[in-house]
Amino acid sequence: MTQDELAELLRDCPTLYHMAERGSWPSIHKHGLLSTTALLDRYKIAGAEREAIEAARRPISVTLEREDLGRAVLRDQFPMDDKGLTRCLDDALTPADWYRLLNAKVFFWLSRDRLLRLLNAGLYRLEEHDVLVLDSASLVAAYADKIWFCPINSGCTKPFPHPRGATTFRRIPAYPYAAYRAKRPRGERVVELAVDYAVPDVAKFVTKVLRMQGNAELAALFER
Repeated sequence: MTQDELAELLRDCPTLYHMAERGSWPSIHKHGLLSTTALLDRYKIAGAEREAIEAARRPISVTLEREDLGRAVLRDQFPMDDKGLTRCLDDALTPADWYRLLNAKVFFWLSRDRLLRLLNAGLYRLEEHDVLVLDSASLVAAYADKIWFCPINSGCTKPFPHPRGATTFRRIPAYPYAAYRAKRPRGERVVELAVDYAVPDVAKFVTKVLRMQGNAELAALFER
């Protein structure tokens, strides 16, 4: 991806979105947006308990809690399973490899349409969520060296497990933007933006936080 292509992407997708657990915004504002791996480090989860969370599918959400740290919720991974991953993974990757890879990153959608698909997926549509709305350009400028672009929903294998492997996530300069521009509309040329490990100062880039259920915006929790 050239600088001109990156500029075009940021013009087309000026806003990033992250769906978080209901009530999590105060903690995110204070501690930042942490990947599953970062949260496991913070809560000092180790051994078999960590392996079960970090290297295997989470069929249900997992709550981490400590008196000195409070509560954090690791979302379920119901749209993805071992059977689907075994069918679609390349480069000799195993499902455990893929879970570890995803758990080490913080994810953002580049389009509201993708956000709404997630908000309306499965049981999520029955729940309320804290949705972070961020300025794309400022986050990309600050975290460029830690950002990966992905052309698919990497955490989904249903109803069809799209092929994925070691090169599905690409650093910004290596992302084949021109190839996706030729066959995809604006807003779909990059599907996910992922950041290594954590965005501790994420509040700097947040323009708005909404309480949402499905398509409905129930309340504004924060607005810059």
